[in-house]
Amino acid sequence: MGSKERAKERREKRLQEISLLRTIPYSDHQRWWSSETVAVVTGGNRGIGFEIARQLADHGLTVILTSRESSAGLEAANVLQELGLSVDFHQLDVLDSLSIKKFAEWIQQTYGGIDVLVNNAGVNYNLGSENSVEFAQNVIATNYYGTKNVTHAMIPLMRPSAVGARIVNVSSRLGRLNGRRNRIENENLREQLGNLETLSEELIDRTMSTFLQQVEEGTYTSGGWPQSFTDYSVSKLAVNAFTRLMAKKLSDRPDGEKIYVNCYCPGWVKTAMTGWAGNVSAEDGADTGVWLALLPDQAITGKFFAERREINF
Repeated sequence: MGSKERAKERREKRLQEISLLRTIPYSDHQRWWSSETVAVVTGGNRGIGFEIARQLADHGLTVILTSRESSAGLEAANVLQELGLSVDFHQLDVLDSLSIKKFAEWIQQTYGGIDVLVNNAGVNYNLGSENSVEFAQNVIATNYYGTKNVTHAMIPLMRPSAVGARIVNVSSRLGRLNGRRNRIENENLREQLGNLETLSEELIDRTMSTFLQQVEEGTYTSGGWPQSFTDYSVSKLAVNAFTRLMAKKLSDRPDGEKIYVNCYCPGWVKTAMTGWAGNVSAEDGADTGVWLALLPDQAITGKFFAERREINF
C-alpha cells in the first residue's frame, strides 16, 4: 500500500470515529448554551456554512444565517425552520462595509448581542489542477478581509459570559506557514508571520498587498508563493495568521468577558466550491467547526484544528 492509500485509509477511519462521536449527545453538564445563545454563521446558504448552521441549531442554539444573496439565504433559512429549528436570516455581504455595519446594527436591535461567530463566507475559483489568479483580488478580499472586517464588527457585540464567547474561522491546511508543501518560500516572512511578537494586522495586510501587486505585474510565479491554489492558499494563510493575532489581542480580557478564537480546516468537501469533487461530506466538513463553537471547556484559543485534532499552523 502506497503513502496516498495509507493516508486515505487513516482519513476514512478518523471520519468514521468523528461520525460516531457526533451521535453521542452532550451531557447537561457540558451544555453551556441554551435557546437564548445566539450564533452567527456567514455564508450559511449552502455547503459547509449551511451544515454548520443546521448542526448548531440542532444542538439548540438560535442561529442567524447570513448570505450575500437574500433569496438564497431566505430559502436556506426556511428549509431549517421547517425542520423546527430556531434559525433567523439577515443579508450580509462581507465585501461591503455598509452591509456589515447594517448587520451589526440589526443584531444589536434584534438580539442585543451574540455568543458565537463562525466566519465561513469564502470563495475559490480554481477546480482540479487549475491555478488561475484571475480573481485573486476577490479571493483575498472575501476570504481574508471579509473575515477580518466581520470579526471587528462583531467583537463589540459578543456578550459577556462565564464560558466565554467563541469565534471560529473556516480556513485550510493549504494556508499553513510551515507545511512541507505549498508554503511561502520567503523564510524571513514566514518567521515574521509565525512569531507573535512580530505578527500584526499591518504585516498581514502588507503581505496581501505585495501578493496582489505581483499578481497585477505578472511576477507572482517567481515570488515564492504557494504553488497550488495560489490565491486561495495565500488568503487562508492570512486567515490563520489573523486567528492567532486576534487570540493574542483578546487574551487579556477579564474573566466573564473572554473571547476565544480558533480556526479549522474542513477538508476537501463535496460542495459547489470544489466542483463537488471533494472527498469529505458537508456534514463531516462542518463537524470540527461546530465542535469548536460548543467546546464545554473552552480555554483553547489561537489554535488550528482538523478532524477535531490540533494541527500546526
